[in-house]
Amino acid sequence: MNGAPPVELCGIGTRFGRHWVLRGVDLTVQRGELLALVGGSGSGKTTMLRQIVGLLPPTEGEIKLFGESLHDGNRDELAARRRRFGMLFQHGALFSALNVFDNIAFPLREMRCLPEAEIRDLVFTKLGMVEIDRDAAWRMPAELSGGMIKRIALARALALDPELLLLDEPTAGLDPDRSAAFVTLIRTLHQALNLTVVFVTHDLDTLAALANRLAVLAEGRILATGSLDEVVQVDHPFIQRFFLSERSMHALRRGKGTY
Repeated sequence: MNGAPPVELCGIGTRFGRHWVLRGVDLTVQRGELLALVGGSGSGKTTMLRQIVGLLPPTEGEIKLFGESLHDGNRDELAARRRRFGMLFQHGALFSALNVFDNIAFPLREMRCLPEAEIRDLVFTKLGMVEIDRDAAWRMPAELSGGMIKRIALARALALDPELLLLDEPTAGLDPDRSAAFVTLIRTLHQALNLTVVFVTHDLDTLAALANRLAVLAEGRILATGSLDEVVQVDHPFIQRFFLSERSMHALRRGKGTY
């Protein structure tokens, strides 16, 4: 279904033991959006992100990607669907025993249909996309700074030219300058590659600079969706505490004005 939304969550509920983390969650992500999943610690943001990519099954409800149920289809159909999205994990999740080149090449080699020369060209292309010099291709993850790990993990997430990009705390652990540069990079790639981006963040500077729509999670449900200006108008105690404290307002103004 070419015109279908990249992500649809329909009645999603997630329970760990007797505790429901999410219950009755409905959310549609439209093509081209930069959607932020926002909430307090333990609100289910990362749980939802992992469910979208199939790493964690929901207890109830259905997830659709590009109009198709996440787990429907034969092996080839499932593989084709998975190639349409890429994910950047919070700490990069690079394979520690592989150098940078082989980390980015890994999903390309898993396809088992590309010659090594073409894989080499694609790896260097992806490194260029994330503004990393090709000399870094032979370094090991342990030799990299936090900012380089983020960029190389992003290059790997983009290796298969996905339409949907999912980011878990993309600026966590970065200093303000590197955080600003990484947000600028994501915005540039979003526009250049016509990506749909869904990201989890607790950083209000990143939120203000990157998102064009928010989904706010609390109490096991989505409290509000909309632009930042729309969300802060919602009369709910969590939203008032999260967005409208003096510290939060300062961060939001800084984020809007810096990037």
